[in-house]
Amino acid sequence: MIECTNCETPQFLQITRSRVYFEDGEMINEITETYECTLCGGTGTYTFHGDDDETSVTGDIEVTRERPRFA
Repeated sequence: MIECTNCETPQFLQITRSRVYFEDGEMINEITETYECTLCGGTGTYTFHGDDDETSVTGDIEVTRERPRFA
């Protein structure tokens, strides 16, 4: 789950930009999403690299495997 690090919840996150990159036209090589928290104004970027199944995040967001603290 992707959540705002300032508010500790995913509830107010909105995707403001999304990009899917196909290198060979069939397999997804990269997914990039830019998020904005409508509660605090925080922003961040989530990137998934299909070649090695790695994810990276920058800014005021984080990827968690737990349930959100505030729903």
